[in-house]
Amino acid sequence: MRGIIDRTLERLLILIISVMLIAVIWQVISRYLIGTPSTLTDEIASFSLIWLGLFGAAYATGKELHLAIDLISVKTIQKYPTLFSAIVTFSVSIFALFVMVIGGLRLCWITYTLDQRSAALEIPLAYIYLVVPVSGLLIVYYSLDIFVKKRNLAKS
Repeated sequence: MRGIIDRTLERLLILIISVMLIAVIWQVISRYLIGTPSTLTDEIASFSLIWLGLFGAAYATGKELHLAIDLISVKTIQKYPTLFSAIVTFSVSIFALFVMVIGGLRLCWITYTLDQRSAALEIPLAYIYLVVPVSGLLIVYYSLDIFVKKRNLAKS
């Protein structure tokens, strides 16, 4: 299951960055060579950047490449690795669950109910914002999966 999610997320990230690259290149061509800038490419690039950042955060969590701030000495962490792994996993999972999944779903519901649409593309913003709860679910899944694997390694 984890391998399928990893490969799907990798391909999705490649697709998103490709779309963003094409949109930016077309924006430059249409503005400087043709003389009439495209109105759609600005929104496509902005939405692509948002999706790239959020799905990239989920991917980085799965690869254990996320940001870490070392406030506790390495010696202390090495004494109780399972405890500190549990604290980090719990903190990341709680944040992702409450802020990204629950808050993101509320954001999607509100924008869907109010029928808010993007200015140029006229896409319902609820579809754009759907990346927040989806990436939150991926972060929760990856965090818990990493914790279980580390716990099983510590037991053996």
